Amino acid sequence: MGDTAVVVGGGIGGLAAAIGLRRIGWEVRVVERASMLEDAGAGISLAANGLRALDELGVGEAVRDASRGQYNGGTRTPQGDWLARMDGSALEKAVGTPIMGIPRSTLHRLLRDCLPAESLLIGSEADWVEQPGPGTVRVGCGETVLDADLVVAADGIGSTVRSHLFPAHPGPVYSGSTVLRAITEQVVDLRTDFELTWGHGAEFGHIAFLDGRAEWHAVLSLPAGTRFADPLDELHRRFHTWHDPIPALLDATRPAAVLHHDVSELRTPLPSYTVGRIALLGDAAHAMTPHLGQGACQALEDAVTLAAALATEATVKAALARYDSERRPRSQAVARAARQAGRMGQQLSHPLAVALRNTAMRLTPSRAATHMILRHHAWIPPQLS
Repeated sequence: MGDTAVVVGGGIGGLAAAIGLRRIGWEVRVVERASMLEDAGAGISLAANGLRALDELGVGEAVRDASRGQYNGGTRTPQGDWLARMDGSALEKAVGTPIMGIPRSTLHRLLRDCLPAESLLIGSEADWVEQPGPGTVRVGCGETVLDADLVVAADGIGSTVRSHLFPAHPGPVYSGSTVLRAITEQVVDLRTDFELTWGHGAEFGHIAFLDGRAEWHAVLSLPAGTRFADPLDELHRRFHTWHDPIPALLDATRPAAVLHHDVSELRTPLPSYTVGRIALLGDAAHAMTPHLGQGACQALEDAVTLAAALATEATVKAALARYDSERRPRSQAVARAARQAGRMGQQLSHPLAVALRNTAMRLTPSRAATHMILRHHAWIPPQLS
């Protein structure tokens, strides 16, 4: 079996894949077009499946130490009435951990610190990938050409490698939602670790961090490409009548800190996550909407599953076949569930539909809600050591 890999993309999934491959003895180069390896996202929630994957990568303890457990909170109406309460202690009892909130930049740094600096080829874009022979993959990065036994394409939702491998695939499509988010500059007095508030075609949520700051996000049903001259002012206008602490979270935010991205997804599933000696991973393989908070967790699952398959199968071909057979059904099922969650949550706008949804949520026992969460969280990773 070969022992050299090139990972295209230095985000969370790409770094995790590189760590996993190094743990099984492979030599790895990570190619990242950004001039600095720094995740620009705001915050992230890590469920048990993602945390277990991080444990196998050897970074789980450090991530937990930098995270805040989500023990209390839930889903509310704009007036502040509770639709559903979250019991983090019950979740912890069931799967060993509550959901953990952490800034994306912190998670990214912890992953990056696990790799030697010489393995990171930053500020260099993978212009092309080819398979000149049955046992070699070649990546062109400007004037640099890298030969490898394996290429892992973790280059995100707009993956150029995926477009090359599947030219007839329609690629990412707009989900109908756009998201604005930021991390507060000041500490915010919060009574809950995590909240979602659902209005008519709008959602506002927050994650509390270990240092007292918080990440907030606002999801709106708007045409693709909609932008605001002053995003923070626009959010103040839209959410000023919503319950506390929503106005306080916006007040604690610098205007320049607000990020705005349209939410796209791979609505048409890929027929395979591998072609020859190239494996797709993370958003490049199964970009999904954020409504279940599973995007990064699924990428982490990918990374561990790929490394474990390569460590135990006799050939790269067999390992990639196993990776595809294990990851494609699960990740695509999670993507479908995330899409459905959005349709029943933030994207609902008709008053009658919203009222029916709210009534159903109030009548759902907390035990049943926890069971629904466990469908996605209760994943056991293969062992790398």
